[in-house]
This record gives sequence, C-alpha cells and structure tokens, in this order.
Amino acid sequence: MSYCNARRGIHLDQSELLCTKGCGFYGNTAWQGLCSKCWREENQRERQKQIQEDQALAERLQREEEEAYASRHQKAQSQSTITPFSKFEERKTKEKSSKVHTVTKFFTPSSKTPPKKDASPFDAQASPSPSSSASRHSSVDSDHATREFIDFLKPLKSGREIFKQCRAFTESMVYKRDMGSDELAECVQDFYQNLSDRLHTQFKGSSDHVESVMDEVEKYMMTRLYKEVFCPETTDDEKKDLAIQKRIRALHWVTIEMLCVPVDEEIPEVSDSVVKAITDVIEMDSKRVPKDKLGCITRCSKHIFNAIKVSKKEAASADDFLPTLIYIVLKANPPRLQSNIQYITRFCNPSRLMTGEDGYYFTNLCCAVAFIEKLDGQSLNLSSEEFELYMSGQASPHWPQATGASSCSPGSAALNQVHKRLDMLTGLGERQEQVMEKARQLENDLIDWTDEVEQKVQSVLESFPPETQNLTAPAASGTTAAASSAIDADNVENELLPPPLTPQVFAG
Repeated sequence: MSYCNARRGIHLDQSELLCTKGCGFYGNTAWQGLCSKCWREENQRERQKQIQEDQALAERLQREEEEAYASRHQKAQSQSTITPFSKFEERKTKEKSSKVHTVTKFFTPSSKTPPKKDASPFDAQASPSPSSSASRHSSVDSDHATREFIDFLKPLKSGREIFKQCRAFTESMVYKRDMGSDELAECVQDFYQNLSDRLHTQFKGSSDHVESVMDEVEKYMMTRLYKEVFCPETTDDEKKDLAIQKRIRALHWVTIEMLCVPVDEEIPEVSDSVVKAITDVIEMDSKRVPKDKLGCITRCSKHIFNAIKVSKKEAASADDFLPTLIYIVLKANPPRLQSNIQYITRFCNPSRLMTGEDGYYFTNLCCAVAFIEKLDGQSLNLSSEEFELYMSGQASPHWPQATGASSCSPGSAALNQVHKRLDMLTGLGERQEQVMEKARQLENDLIDWTDEVEQKVQSVLESFPPETQNLTAPAASGTTAAASSAIDADNVENELLPPPLTPQVFAG
C-alpha cells in the first residue's frame, strides 16, 4: 500500500496542542486553546471585572435614588408644615432603605458557601436528606462508589473530614441543577482545587499520593452527580451531538488514502487493532467517571499506535497518529461524542487533562473532532466540485470511473453491476415507502367511506315514519308488506354502494 506524502489540512504541529498562554500545559479547543488553569484564571478576571462594574452601577443607582427621594421629601415638607402622615413617611423611609440595601447586596460578590452541619462521618446511608435520596433513586452504582470511597479513606488520617466535605458538596450540587454548565463546572473545579491544595499541604508535596486521593474523590462525586451534570438541559450539547453524528454519516465515503492513513487493514493484526480502537472509543459513552472515559480514549490511541507500527514496521509519529485517529472516529461515529468531550472538559480532575498521556490523547481527540467539523475538499486533496458530489451522494470515490482502460476490465464491469444493483435497491426502497403510504391513505379513505355510508343509511331509515301494523290484517298480508319493505331497504342500500373497486397499480 502506498501512502500520501503530502498531508494538507491534517498535519498538526505538537506546539499547537499546548496552551496558547505558553504555560507548557495541554490546551483545549473548548477553552479557546487554553489549559484549564489559564482558562479559570481568565474567567475569574472577567468575573471580577463584571462584579466591580455591577457594584459601581449599584452605587450609582443608590445615590440617584437617595437624591430623588430626598428632593421629594423636602418638597413635601415645604408644601405643608403639618404632617399627619409622619408615621407613614417613617415607614416609607425604612422600606426605601431596605430596597437600596437589597440592590447593593445583590451586586456584592457572595462569600463561600457556609459550612454544613456535621454529619456522621462514613455513614452514607444514615438519615439522608431529601435531596440526597432524590439524587440516588437509581443508586446501585452510587452506593457501590460510596462504599469503595469509604474503604479507601479509612486508612487515611483525615479520611473522615474528606468524606464529610465531598458528601456535603455533592448534596449541595443537587440544588444547583438549574445553573448553567459553566457555573456547575466552576463549582466542581473550585472544589477540586481547594481540596488538592489542602492535600498537598497535608502530604507535604507527595504528588502521587494526592493524585490517588483526587482520583477517588472524582470517582465518588461524579458517579453520584452523573445524571445531574452530564448533558444538562441548560446546554446545547445534545444539538451538537446530533450535528457531529450527521456530519460523520455524510462523510462515510472518506477513504484511508484520502486521509493518508499509514495503516494496512489487510494485515490481521492491524485489522484487529483497528477494531479494538473503534470499540474503545464507542465504549467511552458507557462510562460515568471522567477518568474512565479518558481511559477509553487512551486505550484507543494505543491500539492506533500499534496498528501504525505493524503497518510501517517502525515507530509511529505524531503526524501518523492524528489522521488515523480521524479515520477511527469516522468509522466508529461514537454516540454522544460532543457530550462526552464536554463532560470530561468540565468535570475531570484538571491536572489529568493538563499533563500526561491522558491529556495528550484527549487533546488530539478534540483536534480530530474539530478537523471533522471543518473538513473540506482541500483537506482531502480533492477539488471542491468532487467534494460536493461526494457529500451529496451523487458520486462516490468507490465507484469506477467512466473513462480509462480500467473501466473495461472484468472487475470494473462487476463493480458497475454491483453499484447498479445498489441503486436499484435504493429506488425499490423508495417506491415501497410510497406504496405503503398510499396503502395507508386508501385504508383511511375506506374507513371514512364506510362511516359515511352508515350515516346515510341511518338517515334514510329515519326519514320514513314507522309503519303501523294492523293487528286484524291477515298474516299473509303482513308477510307481503314486510318482504316489500325489505326489498325497498335493499334497493336504497344498493343505490348508496359504490361500484366494485378495481386493483390499482401504484407508480413509483
């Protein structure tokens, strides 16, 4: 198999994966190329600026309102020396000051959440609050994660305090489900940061120990909060999922050669690695913990590197990895891809995304998705006309060309026949849909017609007055009259009946 020498639009320099602030950590397209640390600092600066502007606005409004009220009060005093409503004015003054105080308080930055009451440590089942019981209505996974978290914390000296803080925080998050996704993510990231700082102080800089504790904290918290924070209704994550899924389906025609993927799927080991990579990236949606989702991405990436290594018989490079990852994503079309990426971005332990192989592979996945969203003909070494034909389904790179010697070969003729049969099957499917639609319409028309006939028959029968029977009349005469009435009724019904239906051929 020959591979492309030029990779237009797919080549990615490793420096482009790093934070645009130059801090040395991995960036993220969801954060405009910043790492989580720089993104939070940027957000905090903007938030502080907004708070200061709101405070200045509140103070200005307060001054204007006080001046207006003072002028009105002074004018009222000048008009009348007798104040029979002095108590009323005093009460009005108190209400006005209360309103001004409320406006000022609203624009003042709130302090940290007050500490919760001490709950019995390591007692996840005892006297749960209504919010915690509501958030664990399907609590098999949550209870299992709680038990594992307790078992992990028991040997630690400060395990009880860590558990109390994590439990109180997860329960408080239930009341914040109506908040925006950025606010929810900010709350979780602030908790991670504060707890990590305390653990670094306690463990005297033992990063490995701190990371192990933070991994368990993330697992416990996000297992319990998964339903509240994954693809919340306040976001457009679901809309983005449908858009990228539709986009990938439209790009089903993209070949390995177009992406310059150095993988030979004819080799059994390579084919096996490709299948495993596709399985891993699809399995990401079944995980709840961000760390586990990242683990699926990492395993997928390692299978990709193995497939490249076996195909090229040498170590894979970063320039080989990204096109192959794009190819795997196109073949897999993972469910809820954007929701999973956003979930990891918002609620994963930030240190895991900023460094290490998990952060590196996740950043590449974000780049692959961004590339798929912006894919055009130039990226695939195609003209814009060819790209539009392939996207619209009017042509396919798998179809043989109409000109050239190869079009007369037996293999080319067989492929032509196959594609003709496929086109015919597609046309038959469309015609069948039309036939079924017309059959359903005919069924509805028959039901309506039957109802109409019954109504007409009933109206005709009701239009004739009931015949009075003569008790003294001979039986033969009565029999003759009854037979005559039956004949008349049959004639009326026959006149109302339509001519017999004839089979119709539905044209496609």
